Amino acid sequence: MKKRVIVLLIYLLSLPIVLASLFIGPSETATPSAIFNLIFNNEGNTYLIKSVLFDVRLPRILLTFLVGGSLAISGCSIQAIFRNPLTDSYILGLSSGAAFGAALSLAYAFLPVQISAFIFGLLAVGLSYFMARKNKNVSTVSLILSGIIVSGIFTALLTVVQFFSDPFKLQSIVHWTMGNLHNANWEKLQSAVLPLSAGLLVLFIYRWRLNVLALGDDEARTVGINPKKDKLIILTAATLGASSAVAVAGIIGLYGLIIPHMVRMIIGPDNRQSIPLNFVFGGVFLLIIDNFSRSLSGFEIPIGVFTMLLGAPFFIFLMKKTSIGWNS
Repeated sequence: MKKRVIVLLIYLLSLPIVLASLFIGPSETATPSAIFNLIFNNEGNTYLIKSVLFDVRLPRILLTFLVGGSLAISGCSIQAIFRNPLTDSYILGLSSGAAFGAALSLAYAFLPVQISAFIFGLLAVGLSYFMARKNKNVSTVSLILSGIIVSGIFTALLTVVQFFSDPFKLQSIVHWTMGNLHNANWEKLQSAVLPLSAGLLVLFIYRWRLNVLALGDDEARTVGINPKKDKLIILTAATLGASSAVAVAGIIGLYGLIIPHMVRMIIGPDNRQSIPLNFVFGGVFLLIIDNFSRSLSGFEIPIGVFTMLLGAPFFIFLMKKTSIGWNS
C-alpha cells in the first residue's frame, strides 16, 4: 500500500513540478512576482516575460524531461537484458561513443548529429559486449572492464577531435561534453522528439519481455521468445534513446544507473511497472537537478557535474552492496 502511494505521488507531482519550473531561473525580468503580476493583474513587460517563459524556459523544461526519462528507461532496459545491475549507457561506453559521434558531426558536419551519435553509440555497446563475451557467457566484471576500456578509447578519440577542431567550435564541444542544456530551444526539441519517442515507444512495448529476458535465454526460449532477436531490438531502441539524449544534452554521466535503482527500491523489479515510472521519475528528477544548476549562482553549472557527483558515490555503494568479486 505504501509503495502504491509513493508511485501515485510521483505521477501526480510530475505536472506541478514541470509548471513550477517555469518560475525558476536567473532572469531579472521573469521573476516569480513579475509572472504573478502578469497573470493576475496584467501588469509588466508582457512581451519579454512571455518570451522568457515560452521561448527559453518551456523548451528547456520539456527537453530536460525527455532526456531524463530516456536515459532512465535506456539504463533500466540495458540492465535487464544484460542481467547486470551495474550497467548503463555510461558504463558500457555508449555515452562516450555517442559523444564522439556527435562531436565529430559538430566539428566536421559529415553526418547529422543524431545519426552520427546513434551509429557510434551502438558501436561502443557492441564492442563492450563482444570484448566481455567468453564461452557464451558475460561476467559482471568483464562487462564493466570492457565498458571502461571502450569508454576510454572513445574519450581519447573525442580529445583528438577537440584538438583538431576549429577554436570557435571547440568551445561549444567542451561545454557540450560537460552535459549542458543551456542551448535548449524549440529547434533542438523538435530534432530530438522523433528519435527519443521512437526509442521510448519500442522499450515501452517490449517492457513485459524484459522480465522474461532477465530470467535468462533458456527460460525465454521456453515461452516462445527469441532472445537474440528481442535483445537486438531492445538494445537498438535503448541506444537510439540514449544516443539521442547525448546528442542534444551532452554527457550526463551515470544517470541511467542511479534512477533505475531508485525506482526498483520504490516499486520492485517488475519492468511492466518500472519502465513508465522510470520515464516520469527520471524526467522529474533531472528537471529538479537542472533547476538547481541554473539558479544556484549567477552563472550556470553544467548539469553533468551534478549527476556525476550524485552518481559516483551511488555507484560505489552498489558495488559494495552487491559484493562483486573477480569470480562474478
